[in-house]
Amino acid sequence: MSKAGFRVFQLDAIHDRATFSCGSEPLDCYFQQQVTQDIRRRVTACFVALTSEQTVAGYYTLASTSVPLTALPAGTAKKLPRYPLVPAVRMGRLAVDQNFKGQGLGGALLADALHRAFVSDIAAYAMLVDAKDDEAAAFYKHHGFITLLDLPLSLFLPLATASGV
Repeated sequence: MSKAGFRVFQLDAIHDRATFSCGSEPLDCYFQQQVTQDIRRRVTACFVALTSEQTVAGYYTLASTSVPLTALPAGTAKKLPRYPLVPAVRMGRLAVDQNFKGQGLGGALLADALHRAFVSDIAAYAMLVDAKDDEAAAFYKHHGFITLLDLPLSLFLPLATASGV
């Protein structure tokens, strides 16, 4: 990871999740109580940013998904095969502990997720996100994500455009 002081690893039982607090109760509860069950069920993968002291500073989750071709902007859809669904990777959650906000960690975690999705051996056209609110949507738009048609809080970024991440 390019952000000095943090390294990203796949979540492991040795990582302390109990003290993580991003200020969003749903994101905190998910990370503290649910994520390991989802990993065991193989419905998500979770990656954590750790400090040199092994403190969890942030996390994100990834899962496979698809997006209807008709939900993509016309200019994007016309460049793709006419399959009804386009393969994608969904970033389900992205959170930074309150003690580490304002250090660019959210953007660094997003870059790490895009890189992992791009270099994966499993084909995917784009990364999808469902922003929890307008502020989160603005964060993703700042990083190049495009709104899906008729879904202002659902955004995508073609992985080919993120290949330099």
